[in-house]
Amino acid sequence: MIRTSLAILALCAAVTAADARTLLYVGNSLGDDVTVIDPATQKVVTTIKVGKQVHGVCAPADGKTAYVTVEATHQLQIVDTRTNTVTGTIALPGQPNECAVTSDGHYVAVPLLAPASSVVIYDLTTKVLVKALPIRKPHNCFTPEGGSNTVIWCEERDLFRINRIDLKKMDYTDFINVGGDPRPFIVMPDEKLIYTALSGLHGVATVDLVRKSETELALPAMPLMNCKVEPSNTPTHGIALTTDKKKLWITSVSGSGVYIYDLATGAVSAKMPTGPCPNWISMSSDGKYAGVSNADSDDASILDAHTGKELARIKTGLGPKRVLMIDVPNN
Repeated sequence: MIRTSLAILALCAAVTAADARTLLYVGNSLGDDVTVIDPATQKVVTTIKVGKQVHGVCAPADGKTAYVTVEATHQLQIVDTRTNTVTGTIALPGQPNECAVTSDGHYVAVPLLAPASSVVIYDLTTKVLVKALPIRKPHNCFTPEGGSNTVIWCEERDLFRINRIDLKKMDYTDFINVGGDPRPFIVMPDEKLIYTALSGLHGVATVDLVRKSETELALPAMPLMNCKVEPSNTPTHGIALTTDKKKLWITSVSGSGVYIYDLATGAVSAKMPTGPCPNWISMSSDGKYAGVSNADSDDASILDAHTGKELARIKTGLGPKRVLMIDVPNN
């Protein structure tokens, strides 16, 4: 009986893995759409119209839905990833930035700039706003690496800190001071380490929450910033962990490339070329591909996640920034 049950579970897992494909969703910040790319074939699947000034893309673990924040219309667009169509809209009380959704798809947190200056949390089963937490100049919100149903972290740029939200309490439970204006960041699954880009730093900072300490990694010298999309104080705007959580990929915006930082040895690779002004990075769950948006050339680089070699450069919409790999179920 036990062997039969194990065999059934193994078969279900195999069917589930075979019944999904990974797609790269690229938000075009100077346009009104999201470009969907198949990293395996390196071809555009479709383009989804969502509204002007796309900012963030987030998705729950089942990959059935993507949520897209749109700055100009103050909206959160709901996208069915199996049809790549907009199926709903949530009106937001302010200008949204990067959203974060729980693994189970129950809650989404959206940081809002003027006039709200808050993080708003919606119950996605009812589309109702359940909490608005005050925050000064928010930008990005993320769950810990690997996802969570109970915790979301959001950065508070004016106060140089990254704040922990407990969704059971619907309140902040920790405030982590960092050594500068935080940009994209990663919280490890055990919440003991945070990796964050900082304005003005060509590299990444590591914040140890156990030792209460911070170290900074500076990448090799870069050309002076001259990007049309990213401001001059943002030499790094994309970081991503490999699926084995052993290496950190870091964009060099003005350097038109990506560096790979080995977390165990501290070694930094040679620069892996991309298009001009690479902005954001996302890894496929199978560990094969990395997607990087090239904001100034209106395209995205698909790279081999093992070697860092660029496999293709694919045209997107205008000013691509946030990207996200989503495992989309076929049925």
